[in-house]
Amino acid sequence: MSAKGRSTQRGTPPVGSRARLVRRFLRQEANDSWATRLLPRLVFGLAAAYTLFAIASQSGSSFVTVCVLLALGGVLWLLRRRGQLLLALGATILTAAFTGYFSAVGDSARMSTSATVTGQAAFGYWALAGMALLGAWMVKEHPGRRGVTVCIADVILVIVSAVGMFWPQAGVPLGFLGVIGVLAARGNGAKAVTTRAHKAVAVLRRRNATDSKDS
Repeated sequence: MSAKGRSTQRGTPPVGSRARLVRRFLRQEANDSWATRLLPRLVFGLAAAYTLFAIASQSGSSFVTVCVLLALGGVLWLLRRRGQLLLALGATILTAAFTGYFSAVGDSARMSTSATVTGQAAFGYWALAGMALLGAWMVKEHPGRRGVTVCIADVILVIVSAVGMFWPQAGVPLGFLGVIGVLAARGNGAKAVTTRAHKAVAVLRRRNATDSKDS
């Protein structure tokens, strides 16, 4: 088999077609939408790559920041069609930031009064935020939108962390109860309980109707 046939079977265009694409790109004919759209994309892509390289080469922190931004952009691009997952991840990140801030403020305030300083509450809130994220996606058949479920649980966690600034012993337990309640109310657990309750009420009504007829 010739090299041209092997390249076609592997999915790579042959040499002649690649040369034709290069000629199309260089000609930039007005009726060739592929070539006219590729040129500005290539120019802006090279400009963005050079800008990121210039920023990253300034210092170590700039390099780490650029790498984090590129990784975040890649994740957003991969999840561009998963709106609920993006919403849940964004809410979880914001919740971690807010709960960590409220825990730090509460610790600094208690330190000024010579109270016991602890940072365990922040890790507890972060664990609960992760539990809400995993709990929404562990259910195979979720009645509502999973991202909305995570957002509701995260809002409760932020409120509870604000309460934990003044009452640190009750912050994480209240957050745990709130997350469990939201997952149960939005998941199949509450739906199953509601269905069973309706069945029980229907059975009681049938029995009452039968008893009234017999009497």
